Amino acid sequence: MTFLLLQARNPGDAALEHEQSAFRESLGVDAEALRSWDLLQGPPPFDVVQESDCVLVGGAGEYGMPDAKDHPWLMQFIDFCGRLAAEGIPTLASCFGFQALVVAAGGQVTTDTSRAEIGTFQVTLTEAGRSDPLFGPLAPGFFAQFGHKDHALGVPSGMVNLACSERCSFQALVVAGKPIYATQFHPELSMAGNRERFFRYMESYARPEMSDTPKQVLASFRETPQASSLMRRFVEEILTAPERKEQAS
Repeated sequence: MTFLLLQARNPGDAALEHEQSAFRESLGVDAEALRSWDLLQGPPPFDVVQESDCVLVGGAGEYGMPDAKDHPWLMQFIDFCGRLAAEGIPTLASCFGFQALVVAAGGQVTTDTSRAEIGTFQVTLTEAGRSDPLFGPLAPGFFAQFGHKDHALGVPSGMVNLACSERCSFQALVVAGKPIYATQFHPELSMAGNRERFFRYMESYARPEMSDTPKQVLASFRETPQASSLMRRFVEEILTAPERKEQAS
C-alpha cells in the first residue's frame, strides 16, 4: 500500500522531514511507501494521486485557511480538496487538511488564539462518532496531540462531525459514504513528536495572546495511544475493508 503526503512547509522548515517521519512511523510503513508533495508548488496532478492508495495531509507551519486570499497555491489546494471529496478519493487529513476540507465544502475557518489547543487535550466522541467504524471503538473519548489556533465554525452538509473538545466543537469528520476522514488534532504525532514540534515553533506558540503559556503546554503533554491507533486502524478498517476490496476487484 502506498501513500501520497501533501505538505505545506516553507523551504528549510525542519518540520518537513519530521512530518514525513511521523506519518511513516504511525502508519508502520517504510520510506518507499510514502511519497511527499510540495503544495507550495501547487496541488499534484490527479494521475499522481491515482498512483497511490491514499492521500494524507498534515499541518502547515506558517499557513492557515484565513491566509487563502494571499496565496494562490492555497486557493488551488482548497479546490483540490473539493475534488478529493467529490470523487471519493481515500483521504486521511489532520489539522490543516481538516480545515481545507471544511472550507472546500463551503464551511468557515477562523483564527482564535483564545481557544488555541497546543499540547495534549481530551477529545469526546459525538453520537455519530460513537457509531462510526473508525472512531467507535475509542468511545467515549480519548486524549490526542494538538497544535492549532484556527477553528472550523461548523461541519458543512455532506460531512459528519465525529468529535469535539472543550475548546472546539468540531474535532473530526467523515465525508458521508466515502473513505475520507479528517481530524483537527494530529493522530500522526506521538507525545514526543508533538513536544519536538512545539519547541520548533516556540516563538509563535509563546505569544501573550495564546490561550496557554509554554509552561502550561509542557505540563499538558501525555501519551496518546488511542489517538495514534487511528492511523493504522484507518488502513485496516477503511482502506482495506472487505467491501472496498470487492469494489476494487
